[in-house]
Amino acid sequence: MIEPTTSEPTLLLIDLQRDYFPGGRHPLVDPDAAAGAAASVLAAHRQRGGAVVHVRHESERGFLEAGTPGAEIDARVAPSEGEAVVVKRAPNAFVDTGLDELLRSVGGTRLVVAGMMTSMCVDATVRAAADLGYDVTVVADACAAPDLEFGGVRVPGASVHAAFLAALGSAYARVVPSSELLA
Repeated sequence: MIEPTTSEPTLLLIDLQRDYFPGGRHPLVDPDAAAGAAASVLAAHRQRGGAVVHVRHESERGFLEAGTPGAEIDARVAPSEGEAVVVKRAPNAFVDTGLDELLRSVGGTRLVVAGMMTSMCVDATVRAAADLGYDVTVVADACAAPDLEFGGVRVPGASVHAAFLAALGSAYARVVPSSELLA
């Protein structure tokens, strides 16, 4: 069970898994920089005594396949003893996982979010959290997105990332760089 020792918000780390890194089955744009920023936020959060919840996506085929090295959480942000790990199968980490009950058992409704992919699981989870009444902060540089294509138009990952953060920041969350959060 996670029990914070301070009034810190809960840090929610979403899908920082090996398949999103170079050599994985679905590498994102600059995932190492995002993992580095997430690791810095995690270290500071642990030092302040805040609760941490790790979310890990598992699928039955394709990438993030259960039991494969690609489904493992990156070592830089690996769970420590006592930190909860929630396994999900949908982009929204609240779907069929008990995450809402777990977070509310900690006693707070403030979340700091980092993870993969800005355009999918981070987006879906942040929107759901806001709809459930959570006060959400997204750490912009501790998230990463893929290059996408639609209608014959290639959208670079940096643009995908910026567009989704802009949308989240307009109505669902505060969006800040790790440097601001750590200051």
